[in-house]
Amino acid sequence: MTSKANQLPSISILGTRVHMVEISDVVQLMDSWIATEPHRCHHVVNTGMHGIMEAHRDPEFKSILKSADVLAPDGILVTLIARLRGFAIRKANTGPDLLWEFSRLADSKSYSYFVYGDTENTLELLSAKLEASFPGLKIAGYHSPPFRPLTEEEEDVAIAEINACAPDVLWVGLGMPKQERWIAENRSRLDVPVVVGAGAAFKFASGTVRRAPAWLRNAGLEWLWRLLQEPCRVWRRVFLDAPQFLGLVALELAGLKK
Repeated sequence: MTSKANQLPSISILGTRVHMVEISDVVQLMDSWIATEPHRCHHVVNTGMHGIMEAHRDPEFKSILKSADVLAPDGILVTLIARLRGFAIRKANTGPDLLWEFSRLADSKSYSYFVYGDTENTLELLSAKLEASFPGLKIAGYHSPPFRPLTEEEEDVAIAEINACAPDVLWVGLGMPKQERWIAENRSRLDVPVVVGAGAAFKFASGTVRRAPAWLRNAGLEWLWRLLQEPCRVWRRVFLDAPQFLGLVALELAGLKK
């Protein structure tokens, strides 16, 4: 991990290190890595309760999160825990808006992207919207992998395609935890300065899934909106993972669980 990332304040939640950063901090880090360490692949994770619970259940996945250069908080629960621990993290400045906010900087510096994951339709809409909104930004390429485990040959072709496009940032939208596993497995072969686990950002930015209104997001109720929009995708997180997470964190904060 680079020295700049090592200097970031962080807290441990159920054994997972979460950096106390907001979107503006991550944007600056990414920009710095592109400028000063272009030959090292830096992994950016943006997650909250969902990713932390996956790591709590799976030590191997916890190691993947630990190996990331920065793990930025997302979601109201992690934001509230950060505040309880003395960090003034604002919910409005965390989450999937990283893609859009970094694109403002990418526009001014003519950075290039490769977007990987999701459906062909979503990637086409996303690419068109980003290039229309940020004319200085270049979409070097995109790839929609099949919704099944890839063969070794297919994996090699995808990596070769990404490297041939030489993007400044690779955005991977396969969903948590699949995207972080994919990044960890292929990081040593990726010739890109920054790779980001994008989660639902592709769907939000492309318009294929409606984002909750800003007032609802800032009130910490985006989970309710997503439950109504995509019940099959998020019901388990809301009804099973969230209560368990709250119970485990309460024990941790009370000093009854390490």
